[in-house]
Amino acid sequence: MARKSKLNLVELYSEENKDQIYENVFAEIESFELPLGTSLRSVYDDQPNAHQRFMEKLDACIRNHDREIEKMCNFHHQGFVDAITELLKVRADAGKLKVQVTDTNRRLQDAGKEVIAQTEEIIRCRIQQRNITTVVEKLQLCLPVLEMYSKLKEQMNVKRYYSALKTMEQLENMYLPRVSQYRFCQIMIENLPKLREEIKEISMSDLKDFLESIRKHSDKIGETAMKQAQQQKTFNTALQKQNNVNYGRNMHVINGRVPEPKYEITSKRTLEEEDEHEEEVLTAHDLVDFSPVYRCLHIYSVLGDGETFENYYRKQRRKQARLVLQPQSSMHETVEGYRRYFSQIVGFFVVEDHILHVTQGLVTRAYTDELWNMALSKIIAVLRTHSSYCTDPDLVLELKNLIVVFADTLQGYGFPVNRLFDLLFEIRDQYNETLLKKWAGLFRDIFEADNYSPIPVANEEEYKIVISKFPFQDPELDKQSFPKKLPMSQSVPQIYIQVKEFIYASLKFSESLHRSSTEIDDMLRKSTNLLLTRTLSSCLQNLIKKPHIGLTELVQIIINTTHLEQACKYLEDFITNITNISQETVHTARLYGLSTFKDARHAAEGEIYTKLNQKIDEFIQLADYDWTMSEPAGRASGYLMDLINFLRSTFQVFTHLPGKVAQTACMSACQHLSTSLMQMLLDSELKQISMGAVQQFNLDVIQCELFASSEPVPGFHGDTLQLAFIDLRQLLDLFMVWDWSTYLADYGQPTSKYLRVNPSTALTLLEKVHRGMKDTSKKNNIFAQFRKNDRDKQKLIETVVKQLRSLVNGMSQHT
Repeated sequence: MARKSKLNLVELYSEENKDQIYENVFAEIESFELPLGTSLRSVYDDQPNAHQRFMEKLDACIRNHDREIEKMCNFHHQGFVDAITELLKVRADAGKLKVQVTDTNRRLQDAGKEVIAQTEEIIRCRIQQRNITTVVEKLQLCLPVLEMYSKLKEQMNVKRYYSALKTMEQLENMYLPRVSQYRFCQIMIENLPKLREEIKEISMSDLKDFLESIRKHSDKIGETAMKQAQQQKTFNTALQKQNNVNYGRNMHVINGRVPEPKYEITSKRTLEEEDEHEEEVLTAHDLVDFSPVYRCLHIYSVLGDGETFENYYRKQRRKQARLVLQPQSSMHETVEGYRRYFSQIVGFFVVEDHILHVTQGLVTRAYTDELWNMALSKIIAVLRTHSSYCTDPDLVLELKNLIVVFADTLQGYGFPVNRLFDLLFEIRDQYNETLLKKWAGLFRDIFEADNYSPIPVANEEEYKIVISKFPFQDPELDKQSFPKKLPMSQSVPQIYIQVKEFIYASLKFSESLHRSSTEIDDMLRKSTNLLLTRTLSSCLQNLIKKPHIGLTELVQIIINTTHLEQACKYLEDFITNITNISQETVHTARLYGLSTFKDARHAAEGEIYTKLNQKIDEFIQLADYDWTMSEPAGRASGYLMDLINFLRSTFQVFTHLPGKVAQTACMSACQHLSTSLMQMLLDSELKQISMGAVQQFNLDVIQCELFASSEPVPGFHGDTLQLAFIDLRQLLDLFMVWDWSTYLADYGQPTSKYLRVNPSTALTLLEKVHRGMKDTSKKNNIFAQFRKNDRDKQKLIETVVKQLRSLVNGMSQHT
């Protein structure tokens, strides 16, 4: 507007129409359009006396307006007067009206008091209603929060901590933000972290109680798991055997039905009973409440501390594993100690396997494998140490059975157990050692109780009892009538039975080792060979060396070993029947019983020779020769006759021995007797011998030769046995005939009559006879004619002595 006015003024100025400009300004002033500064400024711009002229114009304008106002007042004055007159008339009525209005108002006020009171009550009620509505709205907003918090408290009271955490999460995310302006909400918000910590502590406490509980009850858990594994294995084995029997059996239909064998009925009944028993037995998992683990895992997972919980759980379980794997010092003394040890370990890993399969990530397969490998190394070391203390084969066998059940149980849970079965092979060697020690005692008891005499059988029943225990066959003996005697003693069937019992005992350890029949056959044969070649052989050798074992017992031992040797083939058949492995198999081992019993027999034979020689020495020690006697007694010495009678009776016992043994014993005895008699003549302590003593000694040798020629043991050819005394015979013949010239002349010739007479032996005896003759000549010096003959004989002897010495010296130089 100002711009427009300015443009207009400019135009007016340009036209020099000043009056019109003032009028326009006055028009703008009257129009009350503000601001007027622009218009007024346009009046004064570049115009001299503009103010005076403007004021003049302004006064003229005012006077015009005053005239118009006066005209207007004059025009409306009568109306105004009339209005005033009317007002004056109305004033009286207005007073009355005022009184009436006042009275009406008073009466209205009096009448409206109750209404006002009711209205105020209504207002108050409306306010309360509004407040109540507001409170209800707020309570409806807060009530779910309070309900959730109450639910949280209830869940905490009933120990539903995982649900409580979920409730906390809903409170924080959904409910509390809606009412965060209230103070109780702030209190709740402050309490929630404390409740979380409380839940963590409680759940951790429950976990610790759970860990302590399974540590205490791990043996019960393991025992139940092992029992179930054993029952399952028995069931599978019985079922497999039943299937094999049904498959291989020829089915015979009778009246349209297949007859059911008795053993199958028994097997089915056994399987049904086992099924019922399995239904009654709780599983290993039923014995443990795993809810603390699940609850704690879920709680820590929700709280974001799952890794912390996993690390804690694994750390605690590792500690428990070390405690479980630590055996008691007296564990090896009873089987219960081993059973408890294995049960605890099985219980531990059954729990871990369950945790592995029902939780995700708490334990992993790699973790359980690492834990099992650590435990397996410890278990093997413990078993090696403690099993080495076991000296009872029954305890070792129980240990083996426990290890098998232990391994089968854990194998069923997926743990590798090959190292345990390898350990069983080490324990098998120890088991064999304990068996060998036990059977060594049994063998010793049998040998101590044996009477070393043939077994008498009075009738057929007794005979059958003996041959049922020992495989004895003798057609010649079968032809004899009762009563009769079997050649072996009572120890033979007992030894045979014990060897079979040893095989059974060894077989017990081989069962359930998951080995082939060939391997079991090889193990049985090797252990039986150890029993024969080491234990039984050692017992026989010790028995033979015992001082109270006489010749009769030694003879019986030789007979016994012969029959035991013959029974070895039956032992091989016995093992073959057990393992179903033919003896013709390339890798089948053979029993070394032949060499064992041969060695024992040779030792017994040698002991017979030794004892015979010792007995001969005892008789020889009884010899009481009078080496100065002038004439012989005319008969053999008493000690020698007793010795010969003893030899006769002894060799009669040898009739049951093999021919070569009896002949060797007889030849050895005769040779030893001949050597002993020769040593008696050549004894260095014997200084002189009379010719009468030589003649008496000759009579004794003649009796020995007669004994040898009487064939005390059959089987000698010709004079074989008499050759044992040939050295003595030629030596004594040389002195009896006094044929020194022939001896000296033929010495060294193969055809010499005195080929067996050694010059040194002849010289020694001749010097003793020479001294005896000198002593005799001194005593008989009253007879002169005898002195001359004695002197001649002495000179001859001196000559022969010189020649013999030259022969002996020549032999020494030649040597």
